[in-house]
Amino acid sequence: MENKTFIVDEKIKGLRLDKALTLLCSLNSRVYYANLIKNKEVLVNDKVVSPSYKVEINDKIAVNFVQKESNTDLLPYEFKLDIVYEDDYLLVINKPKGLVVHPGDGHHNDTLVNALIYANKELSTINGVERIGIVHRIDKDTSGLLLICKDNFTHKEIAKQLEDHSMHREYIALVDGILRTDTGKIIGKIGRDKTNRLKMAIDNQNGKEAITHFEVLKRFLHYTLIKCVLETGRTHQIRVHMSSIGYPIVGDKLYGGSTNLYNEGKLLHAYKLTFFHTI
Repeated sequence: MENKTFIVDEKIKGLRLDKALTLLCSLNSRVYYANLIKNKEVLVNDKVVSPSYKVEINDKIAVNFVQKESNTDLLPYEFKLDIVYEDDYLLVINKPKGLVVHPGDGHHNDTLVNALIYANKELSTINGVERIGIVHRIDKDTSGLLLICKDNFTHKEIAKQLEDHSMHREYIALVDGILRTDTGKIIGKIGRDKTNRLKMAIDNQNGKEAITHFEVLKRFLHYTLIKCVLETGRTHQIRVHMSSIGYPIVGDKLYGGSTNLYNEGKLLHAYKLTFFHTI
């Protein structure tokens, strides 16, 4: 960690502290400095202040520059991102079906993380280099909205919302069969399937708590269009829960979904995110 001290002059008088720091030292972005300030790595006249503090002439600004974790081991992936919202702290991406979120087995250089690096996005590093910016995930063959964090403070705050369930994620799915009830709540702990390691399964003895709410949007001759709201976020949660009550997602071969109507992956889309912004 490197320490530096700056003295405010006439040129930057009256600016927000985070903005002033980008002029005093342009090596990092305003979001980076705002994050340092929020984490008490910046003092003005030996006191902790907020990023919005307006600097005055002769203010002494002391900064502890936290070294960023390198992402040089990850190759950029030229892939056009569908960005539906972006500001200085986070962005929301509409992930297409088939795109893996972060590097792992079989996918090292063609993931969303690699695409974010190609787009030169500044990202949080809490989850390590291979998951920079990633605060939650959706399956490779599930499309829809993903929230990406640009700094560690924002990442921590969003992660808290995931933990206390104040962040809501809603999905649309087409399932096999005709659901007779208009709404429902599925409670079933989820763990790794004991006979197929690629699958998850209901395991009320050793699994993790999982709760899914569903609502019927439209009934067809052989299928039902539903909305699902996750109260928890377990791997394959909607897929496991809907299959467990006899209504698997259309196209989801792993969990018994039919393929007559659609044979190119499962018909599941994350269409809505609700969260409290950190600003």
